[in-house]
Amino acid sequence: MRKNWVTGVLGIAAVAAIGFLGSGCGNDTQTASGSASTEKVVKMGVTQGLHAEIMEEVKKEAAKQGINLEIVEFSDFVTPDVALDNGEIDMNSIQHQPFLDNMVKKKGLKLKSIGKTLVAPMAVYSHKVKSLKELPQGAKIAIPNDPSNGARALLLLDKAGIIKTRAGVEFPAVTDITANPKNFQIIELDAAQLPRSLDDVDLAAINTNYALEAGLNPVKDSLFIEDKNSPFAAVIAVREKDANNPLYKKIVKIYQSAPIKKFMENKYKGSVIPAF
Repeated sequence: MRKNWVTGVLGIAAVAAIGFLGSGCGNDTQTASGSASTEKVVKMGVTQGLHAEIMEEVKKEAAKQGINLEIVEFSDFVTPDVALDNGEIDMNSIQHQPFLDNMVKKKGLKLKSIGKTLVAPMAVYSHKVKSLKELPQGAKIAIPNDPSNGARALLLLDKAGIIKTRAGVEFPAVTDITANPKNFQIIELDAAQLPRSLDDVDLAAINTNYALEAGLNPVKDSLFIEDKNSPFAAVIAVREKDANNPLYKKIVKIYQSAPIKKFMENKYKGSVIPAF
């Protein structure tokens, strides 16, 4: 009798223990799944200036949806793509599509854009002349030294009417200049250094993010500026294998939302144009 009673008690205890363990595991799973969106940190690479400023607003909106967006700032265009390809960050918002295409082609990076963000019109600035007509013979003109932004600058100078580039060349290089009546000296510099070059050159073609960072307003301070139809819309990039990641797509959707568009319009007043 005693043996049966002991067996019964042990059996009940075992069932209770199993129930307790099962309940405990269930709570842990529920907690983990319930907080997964807040615990998941998505590292977003940006360049300093406007891309970082806008992403701070995206971060606020993402937090409302339980997404923890960590912003990682870079001082150049190349490093963020390499860092993305290496898995050091998860996404980046730094570049236009032609620049990304060139990085993929030249460096063999497995990256892909998953959404447009903005058009930051490139413009030309000068500390020495007040109009392009005043540029002297042999004037020094600085442009970005990377292929895509360099081509963008040459196309801008072509559109401004001070040089001509080879017809049919989508992204011209300096060697594609076919007409240069005033023998301008084209000087290729790192894009981030261009604002600081204005005291040493007669004219510089500067990306908007670097211009704004240097206190230059593309609308008010430039001598010539790209129009809103520029093909150089900036994009958000991820690794190819993550192109269909629903969380990353959600972040793109947040970027392309009404609150972010309103922030861009109020903050930049035409010097940055939403591309969505």
